Amino acid sequence: MLRVLIWPLLGIGMGVLVLAGLQRSLMYFPMREAPSASRATQVLQSRVEPVAVDAGDGPRLHGWLVPAAAAAKVDDPGALLDDGRWLAIWFNGNAGHRGHRLADLRLLRDLGCHALIFDYRGYAENEGSPSEQAFVADAGRVVAYATDVLRVQPERIVLFGESLGGGVAIPLAAEMCRRGAAPGGLVLRASFSSMVDAAAWHYPFLPVRWVLIDRYDSVGRLPAVTCPILVAHGDQDGIVPYAQGQRLFDAAAANSAEGVPKRFVTLPGAGHNDILDAAGQTWVEAVDGFLKSIRATTDRHGPPPGG
Repeated sequence: MLRVLIWPLLGIGMGVLVLAGLQRSLMYFPMREAPSASRATQVLQSRVEPVAVDAGDGPRLHGWLVPAAAAAKVDDPGALLDDGRWLAIWFNGNAGHRGHRLADLRLLRDLGCHALIFDYRGYAENEGSPSEQAFVADAGRVVAYATDVLRVQPERIVLFGESLGGGVAIPLAAEMCRRGAAPGGLVLRASFSSMVDAAAWHYPFLPVRWVLIDRYDSVGRLPAVTCPILVAHGDQDGIVPYAQGQRLFDAAAANSAEGVPKRFVTLPGAGHNDILDAAGQTWVEAVDGFLKSIRATTDRHGPPPGG
């Protein structure tokens, strides 16, 4: 019996060692090139302002600021606060770079939002190595840039987390809420309940729950988020199962601190990477409806976003 079992056991053991040693290379898929702001300007047919944030421990994080169309001529980025619009901060998934999110940036701009997007460390032209701890810390620096440099009040900020970006945006939103500086809203698209759940679904034969370093415990952190929440997920998602999006939604409080009910939107026929093609209209209507639903919570701070 031992002879029969030894080879399968050795195979499993080798798989565990490979997963433990190479897990981050199996989790993060950066494209290492500097995206072109001029090309983005041509594609979007609007201003794209290169911006950068010092990560504090060496890497400098590069990104873009895309003002809403009506504010394209504003010379001082800090004057964005003056028009009362939302500032949407977009957190990417685990692959590519900001240059691959132009369609999402266009959508946000067309909905009347200013958009801010940064690449993670180790992605695009950014130095450093990807990790959960670094990504979450860097996300906090991006928000500090928005509030301190762009002079946007936290309640005017809406955090968007795409796939892995949800695992970054959730602890950021939770920390902002704990500090009494809650964002205006949190939008999660095609995001997982935890990286452990996602990895276990893809590798059911390996003990990923024992060896995973970057765990992104979104379901454990989401209850601490007190701002309005929208969760959207494709019902044909083969990367992050639809059930994980539902579990993530279930972990959120029923209502925000201001009494805005949480929202779940099914993106019919959409997988993980074809959402705008397969269910673009549903996604646009979901985001537009969400922004309108939270408008009243910011009225006391100035004109309605997009007004």
